[in-house]
Amino acid sequence: MDTSFNYQLLGRLIQDCKYYLGYGNRYDGHLWAKDPKKQIDKMKELWHGFEEKPQWTSLEEIEEFERQMIG
Repeated sequence: MDTSFNYQLLGRLIQDCKYYLGYGNRYDGHLWAKDPKKQIDKMKELWHGFEEKPQWTSLEEIEEFERQMIG
């Protein structure tokens, strides 16, 4: 199975979170999912779905986004 799209999507979701927490002023419209919880849930789904975990992010980083964005 070609997982390149999912790796790219996870990268995009991470960039969205960084923007949301910075210059995006926590505006939900800047998120791919348009909702912080849905965004984090999709990121976790993607991360757990990878047989070979990405070197450029970790579940801990995703959980930190979750803490900052949702509480």
